[in-house]
Amino acid sequence: MSIGEVLAHLRTEFPDTTISKLRFLEAEGLVDPQRTASGYRKYSWNDVARLRFVLTAQRDQYLPLRVIREQLDRMESEEPVAPSRPALVAVGAEKAADPSDTRVPREDVMERTGAPAELLDELERMGLVTARPPGWYDGDAVVIVEAVVGLTKYGLEVRHLRGFRAAADREVGLFTQLLAPLVRQSDPAARARANETARDLQALSQRLHAALVRAGLRGELGR
Repeated sequence: MSIGEVLAHLRTEFPDTTISKLRFLEAEGLVDPQRTASGYRKYSWNDVARLRFVLTAQRDQYLPLRVIREQLDRMESEEPVAPSRPALVAVGAEKAADPSDTRVPREDVMERTGAPAELLDELERMGLVTARPPGWYDGDAVVIVEAVVGLTKYGLEVRHLRGFRAAADREVGLFTQLLAPLVRQSDPAARARANETARDLQALSQRLHAALVRAGLRGELGR
């Protein structure tokens, strides 16, 4: 498969994946596609399986690339991956981890996201992320830092992120009011419904935000 075909396969499960991301994972030694005589990448199903393993481990376990690489090397030394196998299951990833239960050391956050120590310190001062003693971050903090690093590469300054924080706080306040009747109940079933409702609200909010931004940009780009 070409890199575009691989991207089409993976985007159904990992919509944020880009060609640049696939090239980065190749540069980091996570996958090694063959090259044609003219230099084009050609991926096998085994390559796709490795990429799916990497992306799943990053998304669900917030593992740094060096740990994922070690897991892949260990798996290959124990049992070769069949070329026709469409997917691998990340060790311990049968059930997606709760981001709040994840503890990622500061050094691993910096390695995975490429964020310098100064940026992490500034994000903490702004209240965008919070370190837990002795220097751990939860899964959501990792996602925030990763997104901030990506935005700054396009020229966005960290001071502009205050608007994102304010908008998120307003949304949290609104959703808290909607969830309050369920949260006040002592029934465990009500608590479970509250958690499920919170997940639905988050997903709907993300879809709404993405659609509004897309619509706005179409107007600005004259499309």
